[in-house]
Amino acid sequence: MNNTVNSLGLLTDKVAFITGAGRGIGAAAARLFAREGARVLLAARTEDQLRTVTEEIRAAGGTADYIVCDLAEANSVRAAVDQAVLLYGRLDVAFNNGATIAPPGPMDQALEADFDRLYAVNLKGPWLAMVAEVAAIRATAGTGAIVNNSSVGSLMGNPELPAYGAMKRAVNSLTESAAVTYGPEGIRVNAIAPGSTLTEMIQTWESHSPGVVEQIAARTPLRRAAAPEEIAQAAAWLLSDRSSYVTGTVLRVDGGLQA
Repeated sequence: MNNTVNSLGLLTDKVAFITGAGRGIGAAAARLFAREGARVLLAARTEDQLRTVTEEIRAAGGTADYIVCDLAEANSVRAAVDQAVLLYGRLDVAFNNGATIAPPGPMDQALEADFDRLYAVNLKGPWLAMVAEVAAIRATAGTGAIVNNSSVGSLMGNPELPAYGAMKRAVNSLTESAAVTYGPEGIRVNAIAPGSTLTEMIQTWESHSPGVVEQIAARTPLRRAAAPEEIAQAAAWLLSDRSSYVTGTVLRVDGGLQA
């Protein structure tokens, strides 16, 4: 990697841990963070996706590795975070991006098993990750930053994805509580709330509700969905020292949808 570019990177010399890094926003974040100078550890459930993204980063001159991780399993999450310290000697920043989705529809038609899975992955997962990340940052870098990936759908009634929106709203609350708790130690915690983003997840929603991407774009002032890297850019800034006085915020990255 070009050292001149590296020296100007948002995340130069930082060790970054990213969940849900095999595809979508997480994969875009892994590529971007590495370009911005970070050493990155990618975590997700699907090894072939992780391997592909890791190899792309290395081929571009970045430093990356991966670990298979199930966000719903406490031991798996802790082991993944610990691996960053084992590999790179420290943890500076983390992007808790991994999430799952359930079939869209009104809440009285949602399956209890789907609700439980959304809770385990989308709410308990970030909580487990934050606890492990704070411990790792505290023990190594001392100070650092965490970003949780929420959703613009957490900021309003969400009749199509009610359980998903509820878990993400709870993530906003955890984010704010963590920011207040760990701010005195110099650990910043923020969240981003993406709008419609062209990922596999929204393609799943589109397959259940044809036309939904176009409908959301029509209500969005920028009149389009985001590319995954556009969301990753916001996470990178919040994890960088350039946002050193920002903590406890939920940053909308939604093309103006909630304006």
